[in-house]
Amino acid sequence: MPTEATIEAAIEAAFEATIAPPPSTAPVALFISDIHLQQDAPRTAQAFFDFLVRHAPRVQQLYLLGDLFEYWAGDDDLAAPFNARVVTALHAASDAGTAVFWMAGNRDFLIGGDFARAAGLTLLPDPSIVTIAGRTIVLAHGDAQCTDDLDYQAFRSYVRNPQWQNDFLARPLAERLALIARMREGSRDAQRQKTEAIMDVNPDAIASLFSASRAPLMIHGHTHRPGVHEHIIAGERRVRHVLTDWDCEAATLRGGGLALYPDGTIARLGLHQ
Repeated sequence: MPTEATIEAAIEAAFEATIAPPPSTAPVALFISDIHLQQDAPRTAQAFFDFLVRHAPRVQQLYLLGDLFEYWAGDDDLAAPFNARVVTALHAASDAGTAVFWMAGNRDFLIGGDFARAAGLTLLPDPSIVTIAGRTIVLAHGDAQCTDDLDYQAFRSYVRNPQWQNDFLARPLAERLALIARMREGSRDAQRQKTEAIMDVNPDAIASLFSASRAPLMIHGHTHRPGVHEHIIAGERRVRHVLTDWDCEAATLRGGGLALYPDGTIARLGLHQ
């Protein structure tokens, strides 16, 4: 079992491993996803809070592209101490002058208007098209493009139905939390039986999103497979960036996001930069 000192040293090493652009150059926008915040992952949460403190004062826009939380039972859970701390941190980022945008993930799609107002952020539909630093970008969480996972897509259609959501949110909060715990366990069991290929995005679904949006650039998360991919759609080159997930609970650490600079350059940004 790694010691506290070992974990902290590993965090520092991970922070230093990513080479940053020149410090005189401030990004105009940051993109992150899949932080999976929960009370049982305190180091990951602290890394996220530290990230906000460092970057909110110097960027114009911050995009949270889904799965900010490991789960969300409804906006009436805002008063829970851990959730309230996250809301306070996000509102501080907004107060610092950063426009904060949030998109639903497969874990926290029940976040609504009350959360947005409390956190000082703007809700975005999935997908969304934005133009920043002269670049047109289609943003998505990424789960809707995992079309080979038929069981998940059926589940997604079911829980994204407004009637299901209304019925679910009408239940007592304690009952919802218990149901979510059982659903999470079922999801973990199901994932163990699926291949990595099934849980990745489908090339045709990606091509369709590129074609529908007409954007030359895509940024998404969900798959926990960070990377850069080139696609040729209708004879034109398109580029897809996949965001990393966050996990600072063990010696092998993950986290960070993408930074978009005024000249249109996109670069990976480490946790401690």
